[in-house]
Amino acid sequence: MGITVSYWDSLEAILKWKNNVEHAEVREQGRALWYKKYQLRICKVERDYGFEK
Repeated sequence: MGITVSYWDSLEAILKWKNNVEHAEVREQGRALWYKKYQLRICKVERDYGFEK
């Protein structure tokens, strides 16, 4: 199991990535060769904070 998180400026930017020709080719290769399933969630970050020592 793995988790990848990516941040985008807008929903439009996400759609441009989804429809990018090179990305679409690699996505299809991933579906054919590596993944049995995957889940995609598009979420809005309401708050972000942390701590670093």
